[in-house]
Amino acid sequence: MKLKFKNVEGAVIAAQGFRTAGVFCDIKRLGTGKGSNKGPKRDLTLIVSDVPCSVAGMFTTNQICAAPVKVCVSRVAKGIAQAVVVNSGNANACTGKQGMKDALAMVRLTEKTLGLKDGYALVGSTGRIGVTMPMEQVNSGIVAVAPLLGNSADHAAQAVEAIMTSDTRPKQIAIEFKLGGKTVRLGGMCKGAGMIQPGMSATGARPAALPAGLHATMLGFITTDAAIEAKVLQLALREAVAHSFNRITVDGDMSTNDTVLVLANGLAGNATIKSAKHKDFATFAAALQHACLELAKMIVRDGEGVHRVVTVRVAGAKSVGDADAAARAIANSALVKTSWHGGDPNWGRIIDALGYSAATIVENKVDIGYSTPGSRKVLWSLRRGQPTKATFKELCAATAPKEFDLHIRLNLGKGEALMYAADLTEAYVDYNKGDVTDPTTLGG
Repeated sequence: MKLKFKNVEGAVIAAQGFRTAGVFCDIKRLGTGKGSNKGPKRDLTLIVSDVPCSVAGMFTTNQICAAPVKVCVSRVAKGIAQAVVVNSGNANACTGKQGMKDALAMVRLTEKTLGLKDGYALVGSTGRIGVTMPMEQVNSGIVAVAPLLGNSADHAAQAVEAIMTSDTRPKQIAIEFKLGGKTVRLGGMCKGAGMIQPGMSATGARPAALPAGLHATMLGFITTDAAIEAKVLQLALREAVAHSFNRITVDGDMSTNDTVLVLANGLAGNATIKSAKHKDFATFAAALQHACLELAKMIVRDGEGVHRVVTVRVAGAKSVGDADAAARAIANSALVKTSWHGGDPNWGRIIDALGYSAATIVENKVDIGYSTPGSRKVLWSLRRGQPTKATFKELCAATAPKEFDLHIRLNLGKGEALMYAADLTEAYVDYNKGDVTDPTTLGG
């Protein structure tokens, strides 16, 4: 039975004992690139728990890994944290020894300002790659935001604004559910619109299931008042990310900074979940996965220049790995994505992408069809490698909506996979190409 969760307000401060706020400290100096054209937008936030938390994280597997990610990987491994400092406007990536020095300075100043123990603060950064952090502004921002922390709806809105870059709208969620008779809340926020195809792992090392060829940063921050041990929280997060953030693509590019962090402070008072066999683990894991998936879909819908969102569903592959390879080949094909933008049900481009994918494909076994989101009623354009009697007009009607599902059946086995993908538009190109004679047009 699918669990239902009650939506509540508050995002990262919906759960008991969490506070946040955001400030503008001009990290990306006004007029120095895209994102800075929004004026004095908040660009630094703190998320703080009143008490120490169990912590879990998932991090980019890009071999070029930003300093904030490296700091978080080592600190999350200890299983305890109490605060996160996040900035937009500068990724602090490819900044060498100075970048590590600056990331550590951010967490240490956060701990000092909030009176936390050493090692209890984490850090996230997003923005332009290869630019040294303006630490004078960052330091002033950390000191300025600390006394402003609170748990109102306005505080939550400040935090979401502070992490946005090319995002056009905030992305946040909060839900309420029961664990062992206790009311528990879980809330989160994320950012991301471009440079989106996360492939995260707990250590940043590439998992075996992630194809080696995979590559605006996505950041996600989730808080909960559930009582759960760190190692179990990590199990739940790994599974949740596998079915959400690691299933999305806007442009096929993996960021140097992709990060998802979860803080659990236990103030709900439920019996502590100490293993995956605990009676409440499944409920908690389902709640976490629900929140992650909703946030992940928000990223695709707000992708840079996105006009249509397509859920690519592959079934009948020889293996899960094959299904994943097939889904990603389709979801990231420039030809397929541009045809989606035009509403063209061009199955020729789709089967071509299948053919060059790493999956085993047998032409006379492939089925391709379309449906409304989540529907089992599929209009097939191709069956067993041959065109059906569906008319072009009917197929165009199926691909006209802003969102639709693409169904691929390979009929070779039981492997399944899906991707939440976006079309490719002129607006995406215009946004990202920039003009080198005008630095204000250049992105991250």
